[in-house]
Amino acid sequence: MTVEAVRAFLSAHAPDLEIVELDGSTATVELAAKGHGVAPAQIAKTLSLRIKDRTMLIVASGDARLNNRKIKDVLGGKPRMLGADEVVSLTGHPVGGVCPFGLATPLPVYCDVSLKAFDEVVPAAGSINSAVRIAPERMADLVNAEWIDVCDRPEPG
Repeated sequence: MTVEAVRAFLSAHAPDLEIVELDGSTATVELAAKGHGVAPAQIAKTLSLRIKDRTMLIVASGDARLNNRKIKDVLGGKPRMLGADEVVSLTGHPVGGVCPFGLATPLPVYCDVSLKAFDEVVPAAGSINSAVRIAPERMADLVNAEWIDVCDRPEPG
């Protein structure tokens, strides 16, 4: 799967978008921000979670933190991060390259409102050194994501 699955997805649904592949790893928010020349908050990190018997992806701003109370109120339970092997088998993407595009298994995708602070965000594109630049609203539309408020962002300053 990986970047080829994302390339196929984008070719079918958003042929104008280009995958940017860098020489070094962008597997963390900090590495991705540095590699793509954006603020860490502009990195759209994709979290693979399970709540009760439901598996899902939440895409959030790179500097946002999950708020367990908000998640419980919005999604009905306490979230548990998936293990690396489970992430790869469900998404087809390695940890550090997980994105909502070209998934091996159809999963519900939620976009946290923290992404709406930006005109453009940079989610991974199926590998630890690839990404795409996209408007958050367009990303949500492409993957039929639901907008939710389940994260907290740091206070400015």
